[in-house]
Amino acid sequence: QVQLVESGGGLVQPGGSLTLSCAASGFRLDYYAVGWFRQAPGKEREGVSCIDTSDSSEYYLDSVKGRYTISRDNAKNTVHLQIDNLKPEDTAVFYCAATAVLGCTPIMHTEQYDYWGQGTQVTVSS
Repeated sequence: QVQLVESGGGLVQPGGSLTLSCAASGFRLDYYAVGWFRQAPGKEREGVSCIDTSDSSEYYLDSVKGRYTISRDNAKNTVHLQIDNLKPEDTAVFYCAATAVLGCTPIMHTEQYDYWGQGTQVTVSS
């Protein structure tokens, strides 16, 4: 069974850090480009970061550059998203998704991705 499962979300104070994880089962995640998306209440889902499969190139939404870091752990079939200096505007449900066809693109479209996780809530509040 093909599955992506996110974990690591929670309630964090502004300025804190979190590492989100996206664990795959039923397929090899290193054969896929993996994107992270977030969806804040009342807003559309937006792509924030992607890691490619061939050379593990990393892509970031301009507004998160310098605070978000995406990485692979192939031994654990997992992709991580570290978020530093969390801000209230980071509050959202974070989803990971995998695509085998196009790889990472500068603008991340949800329809490009084949598999999705269920999401993990990140809340930034004092």
